[in-house]
Amino acid sequence: MKKITDIPGLRFVCLLAVAVLLVPAAHAGLYQHGTVVRMRMGGCLPEQHTFMMAMSGAGAQNAPEVCPEYTLVSDKVVYIIVGRSSNQLVPLADEIDFRLQNAQLAVRVDDAKRESKFAIKEMILRSEWDLLQKHIAEQLSNPTRGVEDGMVWRSSR
Repeated sequence: MKKITDIPGLRFVCLLAVAVLLVPAAHAGLYQHGTVVRMRMGGCLPEQHTFMMAMSGAGAQNAPEVCPEYTLVSDKVVYIIVGRSSNQLVPLADEIDFRLQNAQLAVRVDDAKRESKFAIKEMILRSEWDLLQKHIAEQLSNPTRGVEDGMVWRSSR
């Protein structure tokens, strides 16, 4: 009677299977780093399957729920993300680990066991966001120079 380990090529197949299983796990562990710079409470994004819920007889929500909306700044992209419920809180000014997953942002805070999933509301390149922030800061530092400077007066002579 032959042992299973004596079958030629079985060791190669087992090593190949282990390698195939470990590659997605290693790829899934590639987190980016970012900093949460703003948080506000706003309306939750509508669910993807509202039509199906309405047709199944599920009752409509009476009061609109508020969800946290965060501005997450990374090296190349700035994300505006929205939580699914009001208890998805992320600390401000902390560096967090995140990754893109199925058109959502999976966030891991302080080496937590589980990731929190956030819907992506907006994305903007970091360079454009920096220019917008600089423009806003200039407008706030010089409030007397506003719309009046940009107006053109015409005389009807």
